[in-house]
Amino acid sequence: MVKIGILGAAGYTGGELIRLLLNHPEAEIVFANSESNAGNLVSDVHEGLVGDCDLRFTGDYDFSNVDVVFFCFGHGKSEAFLKEHDIPERVKIIDLAQDFRIQGDHDYVYGLPEINKNEIIQAQHIANPGCFATAIQLALLPAAHLNLLKEDVSVNAITGSTGAGQKPGATTHFSWRTDNLSIYKPFQHQHIAEIRQSLRQVQGYLDADIDFIPYRGNFARGIFCTAVVKTPAPIEDIIEAYKDFYADAAFTHYSDQPIDLKQVVNTNKALVHCEKYGNKLLITSCIDNLLKGAVGQAVQNMNLLFGLDETAGLKLKASAF
Repeated sequence: MVKIGILGAAGYTGGELIRLLLNHPEAEIVFANSESNAGNLVSDVHEGLVGDCDLRFTGDYDFSNVDVVFFCFGHGKSEAFLKEHDIPERVKIIDLAQDFRIQGDHDYVYGLPEINKNEIIQAQHIANPGCFATAIQLALLPAAHLNLLKEDVSVNAITGSTGAGQKPGATTHFSWRTDNLSIYKPFQHQHIAEIRQSLRQVQGYLDADIDFIPYRGNFARGIFCTAVVKTPAPIEDIIEAYKDFYADAAFTHYSDQPIDLKQVVNTNKALVHCEKYGNKLLITSCIDNLLKGAVGQAVQNMNLLFGLDETAGLKLKASAF
């Protein structure tokens, strides 16, 4: 059994991670840390887990009896935590924040299995990709592999309210969010840097801009993305390349039919579909932002780190109706 510690376990990602790990055949949760909820039942905070466990949040953390620690902190807190606390070198870390996603003076491997599986298997530390970044990269990576990203790429993606985290805010309040739609951080979303990094890795260069407009949706979970790439390449060749690129991917699938969000919500799947209109290639992709866009992908990375079946604990049914 893989022994697991979770830091920042009271938020949406912490709750989803606990839900997955409770049903994972090779996982044992040693501690779920939340200083503000120390001593409380996990199921009192994550009410969907009532009857599933009697685990309580801890206010401290003992790394002596764990194999891996998941960081479910807000952005910027992981790096600060590591400066103040010693984690044994043998303990693997999977960080769900953005602190180590960009290559630099650290040893964190970017945890997108579709392009970095071999590196993940051998890693000690994993920087789990962002939710928007995952959906957009999976839409564009095969196009990058075909060397098609030569002109600026237009991307629009809409996310559910859980993407903003559990702490209430003006734009997550039900009465504001319901029957509403808005954009935020146009052309300057923080995930653009990691998207460009992966596309450059696959294509070898990236001179084009990724013109990304994020939308807030009036639903709880999921990301639906559209990307437009200008190319004269025949659609038949593009589709064949997409299918080939994801032929061995455990959770990313090319769909011959147009896709919709309900096909992936509550799963670790990513679906991708392509259509051609003149010289414009329209690519659609969709994921669950909390699963393939966060903790589902984190558990997928854990499975790879410990030599487990990549799909262990992640065979989930979509909320199709």
